[in-house]
Amino acid sequence: MNYKLFQAINQSAGHHPFLDGLMVFVTKDALIVYALVLLLMWFFGKEKYKYTVVFAVITGALGLFINFILGHIYYEPRPFITHHVHLLIQHAKDSSFPSDHTTGAFSLALAVLWRKHRKIGIGMLLFAILTGTSRVYVGHHYPFDVLASIIVALFTSRLVYTFNSVFRPIGRIIINTYNRIPLVPKTEQNLSK
Repeated sequence: MNYKLFQAINQSAGHHPFLDGLMVFVTKDALIVYALVLLLMWFFGKEKYKYTVVFAVITGALGLFINFILGHIYYEPRPFITHHVHLLIQHAKDSSFPSDHTTGAFSLALAVLWRKHRKIGIGMLLFAILTGTSRVYVGHHYPFDVLASIIVALFTSRLVYTFNSVFRPIGRIIINTYNRIPLVPKTEQNLSK
């Protein structure tokens, strides 16, 4: 079933130049897009947004750490190693399970969404769905790799959100340190976090 789902998504790769270009861009540069969004939130947002950025980074790092562990517990060859696929860009022949790109994308998006930044969070979540789809489309992951990544992201983002009081001091230290740096853009403080 996993391979059949993979084929259903990957079979179009290499046949539609616009879609191919879009999926290659997303699969290669999605995390750069997320980084830009978080930087904009940091530099132009009030303190509440800065805390969200800190929590998002913690969530993403935790999700990728869990992926690292899962990848060493369960090795699954990438689709292009065991099957004939439409591979749009080359990739290392490491474990396919789970997808780091998808975990990172969903972790960041959910962290922003659950911190009550609905418009930005929904936009990031839609882009995360596109990111996960692109990883299958370009031939790097099976759909279940992506699904596992979404589960990891849901777990980590919920964990950080639930225990935000544990992580808040880290955010406070980072924000206070940033505010002491001369000549960096600062915005009016907003104490409602």
